[in-house]
Amino acid sequence: MKELIRLFMQIALLRQGPQDVPASPLLLAFTVAGYFAVNFIVSSVLPPFPGPWVAHLCVDVVFMIVWYALLMKVVRRPERFLQTTTAIYGFQAVLSPLLVASVWLTRRFAQDSVWQFPVTLMSLALLIWIVAANSHIVKTALEWSMPPSVALVILQTLAGNLLVLALFPIPT
Repeated sequence: MKELIRLFMQIALLRQGPQDVPASPLLLAFTVAGYFAVNFIVSSVLPPFPGPWVAHLCVDVVFMIVWYALLMKVVRRPERFLQTTTAIYGFQAVLSPLLVASVWLTRRFAQDSVWQFPVTLMSLALLIWIVAANSHIVKTALEWSMPPSVALVILQTLAGNLLVLALFPIPT
């Protein structure tokens, strides 16, 4: 277990890639469950915001699996699905506590003139890090250059957020 967490941390730091992850359906299932559990626990510990955050998390988990299954099929690299998806869920599970806390702080201090800027800046830096790590995985898995990999990850992020907004509109 420690070795896997260390591997996912190395992937998050752009030192290793999906090729270093074992191709195992069981490992993918455990990694998805770990990603869900980490997000669930961290979100549960923080004071809640209104809205169906558990449903958002479920949509996020399913969306990523479907996105990468379709992507690997479209680019004719289905054999890389297990390693790529495991690497993505794994590095995101490692960074999830930071991401969930960042989103929570951004919401919490949205109207605070003192803390809004530093919290937003921290969230932006974390988002850039996540896009860079995710793009590194996509670049390695698809054997593409970095610009289209970054564009694809940004498209994935936007599509996932739009799906959540379509399924759970923000009440006015």
